[in-house]
Amino acid sequence: MTTALEILAPGLGVSIQDAGRVGHRSIGVPLSGALDPVFLAAANGLAGNPAGAAGLEVLLAGPRLKAAGGPLRVALAGDMTARIVTASGEARSVAAWSTATLAAGDELQVGVPRGVGYVAVAGGLRTPPMLGSRSTYARAGLGRQLAVGDRLPCARGDGLSPRERRAAAPLRHAEGPVRAMPGPQLDRFGAAALETFLSRTFVVTRERDRMGLRLDGPRLAHVEGGADIVSDGVAPGAIQVPADGRPIVLLADCQTVGGYPKIAVVIRADLPRLAHLQTGDGLGFAFVDAAQAAAARAAQARQLADWLAALQPLGGIDEASLLSANLAGAAVRGDEA
Repeated sequence: MTTALEILAPGLGVSIQDAGRVGHRSIGVPLSGALDPVFLAAANGLAGNPAGAAGLEVLLAGPRLKAAGGPLRVALAGDMTARIVTASGEARSVAAWSTATLAAGDELQVGVPRGVGYVAVAGGLRTPPMLGSRSTYARAGLGRQLAVGDRLPCARGDGLSPRERRAAAPLRHAEGPVRAMPGPQLDRFGAAALETFLSRTFVVTRERDRMGLRLDGPRLAHVEGGADIVSDGVAPGAIQVPADGRPIVLLADCQTVGGYPKIAVVIRADLPRLAHLQTGDGLGFAFVDAAQAAAARAAQARQLADWLAALQPLGGIDEASLLSANLAGAAVRGDEA
């Protein structure tokens, strides 16, 4: 029997996501993929997978999962907790930013994340890809929809190292204003609206999902007739402003075209931050140029690489690291002063 994660309870806002369904926006297919690809890469790094391998994204309430057909290793990334309940009823906690191995029949119970969290499995989830991706886009029925009793194919864990891994510290995103570049319809807004956008705090409303989030706060007024445009292309990060003046920030599952003026576009390095915002959270915006956006992206990549390089074995001596290091200093005779 193939090793699999059996769904005992699907949780809320839990879906299979990977790096996204790239290359199909010209036919109206959204990108999808992880809301926070950095945290997904962290979970996959802990599990020994490529950064964009398919894992479980947890938004509201975690799932209950069981190892079926053999052992498997899981990794958690994000501010959430979990516990393993063995077939005999014994329970042990699993810390975030670490791995744990499930024996066949063991149950993994994932808690509620702060923001968004990820559960990766060594070898990645091996559900059938659709249009080159395993990501779930529920509105179009793309990807595997989670249901009680479903089994998600995984790699067996028999050949894994007995050593678990953990992070030296949690991975954190940048703070401060969300950085954005001026949007293609900036001329549809007056100077006062632009000043308001860059100086005031907006609040996340309950109208939020994987497609986008609506903000409340000061209204952003259009110039005369500026609220009406011919629909054109949109992408994750675009900040649309309908006629009511309340901004909508588009996220991973956003549509491919839209008819609202776009005052700004959130840079790629700051998009993951939006996935962790909760209803009632406040945020502000600051404009950057293309060079600053590229520098922020490069800094984020270096931060992730440094974090992955600092992963530690969970207890005991890491023999592989020990044997790979040059522990000898300069040669000596032994009778020196």
